Amino acid sequence: MNFRQFAINNVLRSKRTYIAHFLSSAFSVMIFFTYGLLAFHPELKDGIVSSSGTMSELGTIGMTVSQYIVFIFSFFFLLYSVGAFIKVRKREFGILLILGMSRKQLNRMLFIENLLIGAAAIVAGIGAGVLFSKLILLISAKVLAVDNGLPFYFPLKALLLTAAAYAVLFLLIALFSSVMLRKGTLLALVKAEESPKPQPKASPWLAVLAVLLIAAGYGVVMAFAVLQIFNFLLLFGGVALVILGTYFLFTQFSVYLMRHLQRKERFFFRKTNLLTLSELMYRIKDNAVMFFLVSIISASAFTGIGTTLAIGDPGLSAMENPYAYTYPYFEEEAELGNQHLSIIREELKKGGFDYKETSVQPIFSANGMKLVKLSEYNELAQSLGYPAETLGEHEAILTPSTVTEKNSYRIHGPAYEEIELETGKEAVTLRIAKAETFIAVPQGYGEQLVVSDSLYEKVKKTQEEQGENGFVIFHAFYVKNWKDTGDATRAMAERFNESGEYSYYLNSLYMDWKSAQQKNGILLMVSGLVGIVFFTFAASFVYFRLYADLARDEQQYQMIAKVGLSRKELGTIVTRQLLIMFFLPLLIALIHSGVAFVALQQLVDFSIVGHSIKIFLFFLTVQIVYFFITRWRYLERLNKIIQ
Repeated sequence: MNFRQFAINNVLRSKRTYIAHFLSSAFSVMIFFTYGLLAFHPELKDGIVSSSGTMSELGTIGMTVSQYIVFIFSFFFLLYSVGAFIKVRKREFGILLILGMSRKQLNRMLFIENLLIGAAAIVAGIGAGVLFSKLILLISAKVLAVDNGLPFYFPLKALLLTAAAYAVLFLLIALFSSVMLRKGTLLALVKAEESPKPQPKASPWLAVLAVLLIAAGYGVVMAFAVLQIFNFLLLFGGVALVILGTYFLFTQFSVYLMRHLQRKERFFFRKTNLLTLSELMYRIKDNAVMFFLVSIISASAFTGIGTTLAIGDPGLSAMENPYAYTYPYFEEEAELGNQHLSIIREELKKGGFDYKETSVQPIFSANGMKLVKLSEYNELAQSLGYPAETLGEHEAILTPSTVTEKNSYRIHGPAYEEIELETGKEAVTLRIAKAETFIAVPQGYGEQLVVSDSLYEKVKKTQEEQGENGFVIFHAFYVKNWKDTGDATRAMAERFNESGEYSYYLNSLYMDWKSAQQKNGILLMVSGLVGIVFFTFAASFVYFRLYADLARDEQQYQMIAKVGLSRKELGTIVTRQLLIMFFLPLLIALIHSGVAFVALQQLVDFSIVGHSIKIFLFFLTVQIVYFFITRWRYLERLNKIIQ
């Protein structure tokens, strides 16, 4: 057997240890390949440009940045995992040195092993990417809202780029692995597993500080959302407090809690609690930084994907414009406007849509106030399901034109109690009766006042006497199931253009949503794939730490088995420990992202509960499956030892 075969056999013999490292590496290769597959697709650019001229550039930038993120994060993840495996094999390396292997040969062996695993991961990752490329393109076409779809092509450029990039990455990892091993004497390598661990300690003050920091961070984030204080430094400060509090939560509070439970004798000496708590205290202390990283990375993945799903929700498009169609025209263009309105009505009826049609003609006072007639406003409000309002001659209602104004009215109410209105002949003081918290007037801008019909007519008559005209009439069509109006919208546009008349403006909520869906589709692809990679790496951290302590656990449970530990009791102890290791960081991540989603809900009118539950269930299901597989393999290994 030559030296190269010896290195290959080392990898094959340690396949149980290296399996998570290999699968995670292959998965990151596949994700990187997926970005390349989409970035180099010959028809992706055309499919997006047909709806939005800026999407090609944004898509290319998004995919490129995501590739860099996955690549850089993969480097640090692989470096961490290689370091964990070197720690596990220190005793093995020490024995090899005693048997006559030189340091140079040991470094060469590690270099070959890492290159072998890297080459296998590249082949497996690209192979999986090519195998599922058709499915990836189908899903991508759906997410990016590309009507014509994305046909399959052989992704040679993506394949070459992925292979070259990860070849360089694994070469760097192989070089770094040799540097890591240079630390420590021969004696330290041989006795690496025999070094005693100090008793874990924790400060009660830092434990309390952890809770206070997290609570303060939550408070700042909620203040940002509820009070609409859109200050980046405020949000950043809240997130920083939560991150710092999470660090102390695992390094101090968790250890302090374990020590507190140890002092509860009735609980501590019950059944196997003594072994479970004692072992958990050491595991949590040893893995505190890893738990912290997993929690923050997972929370970032959950929040990023959830926010993107919320941004892509059709409810977001309807927040500023609740009407399926808005058609404005000037009074002098009434003939053409009525023709187009007839087409809209016909196509809606042809499509089987129930709709409510209303109209409004805003005018401006002499001092620039936008006025809306009360009767027209009530028709708009009632079409949306809101009650009608009544006003006196000298009363007015503030109605928002933007989401920002709507939220301001909801939180702070009207900024003033009275307002002076110049009709053109006289000044009238109006009392602000209320400030509405929903958008009713289509395509509004600036401050809008709903006034009585008589006052409205007085202002309009004065303006007409002064020679002012050209008021715009807005026709609004409310359709409950507007997301299904795509075919009707396209048919309307075709009929409008048949006469060669293009001087019209038809605002379609469906087309607005379609454009937003394409923009957010790219964001969803970027955040979704990066988030999944982050979560996969985070879950692998737990696996690496578990197997880093496997040799010590084998010795420990072997000795305990000699004094009567049964397999059932071993399974109970191990299951409890694995539950903490796998689900404690995930629980903290779910709480952090849950608070983030509650804050996000304050900023939007539609419910994001569905998106939040979908994300949590997906990642929780993956983690549960991962837990049971790891538990099965771990117990199988320990049961063989204690036989």
